[in-house]
Amino acid sequence: MSEKIYRVIQWATGTVGQATLRHFIENPFIELVGVHVTNPEKVGKDAGDLVGLPVTGVIATNDAEQLIAIEADCVLFAGLVADVDLFCRLLRSGKNVISTAGPFIPNKWFEEANARIEDACREGETSYHGCGIHPGFSGDILPLTLSRLMSRIDSIEVTEIIDKLRNPMIYTEIMGFGRDPDDLLAKPSRSPDAPRHFYQSMAMVVEGLGKTIEKVTTDLEVAKATQDIHYDTGVIKQGTVGGQHFTWTAWVDGAPFLSYHFYWTMGRNLDPLWDNGDSCYRIRIKGDPPLELKLMGAEAEDGRTPFLGLPWTGLLGATALPAVCDARPGVITHIELGVVRPKGLVRK
Repeated sequence: MSEKIYRVIQWATGTVGQATLRHFIENPFIELVGVHVTNPEKVGKDAGDLVGLPVTGVIATNDAEQLIAIEADCVLFAGLVADVDLFCRLLRSGKNVISTAGPFIPNKWFEEANARIEDACREGETSYHGCGIHPGFSGDILPLTLSRLMSRIDSIEVTEIIDKLRNPMIYTEIMGFGRDPDDLLAKPSRSPDAPRHFYQSMAMVVEGLGKTIEKVTTDLEVAKATQDIHYDTGVIKQGTVGGQHFTWTAWVDGAPFLSYHFYWTMGRNLDPLWDNGDSCYRIRIKGDPPLELKLMGAEAEDGRTPFLGLPWTGLLGATALPAVCDARPGVITHIELGVVRPKGLVRK
């Protein structure tokens, strides 16, 4: 008996979407049936051309109605911002939805959005899954899995380290690099809602360990550029913000327990210079026995490791797709998915 082939629509083709689109085209268990794009220059192009692969016969479109009308098992949404209205339409049309933009895990901050999604899943008899590298894998599945190697846990640190000069992203200006340090500290560019998104992963870990989050606190420190820093689309002037270190800490039993650190830098000409090594995700668990793990890309030709957080975000959704399609109707979290067994990864 032949195994099921899953009909998939790719929604958005930025860095994350390109990783999933390439996976879908090359995976023998996936049939790509549609691609949504927002860039007018991509409209009318073959999906293969968008990722440097052979022609597929699937033509990219910005016509949402056309894609909603297509018969498909799943839509993988890789846009920057979650579109709950769109998700609900897709779910009601009989398509399962995976979103790398969230919402991720039901909690008190996103009750309305999750209730709407649950209703749409019930009506369409479909499933919804939110996933990513962080929020997601590095901040919840990974530390929770590593906890099985511990006899006692005193505290957990999850750290995201990105050299954005070596790994250019669209977030450079959005995140306030190049701003006056005092101005950024008073009015951070990062949304005040950001901790609520990461709270989803924090709660999964803390509640998975049998505890409850009492509060989440936020800290921010900045590093100044010690010289002008040139990057692809601009210049960060000497004395302005060239590095940011956010810390969000979940408190349990009256003490700090789970901390998320974010070290984002534009190179090394900074004061202070946080010497964290190459870009990676680092998990440190204090307790008995203490544990540390680094998740990073393989070494590149220049001897350094690239940051793969964006393609990883997409692949976490793509590899879970068959499991999400086969799951019960409703919001499916990492816990419900259990150990995902990806299809079609081992191939010639």
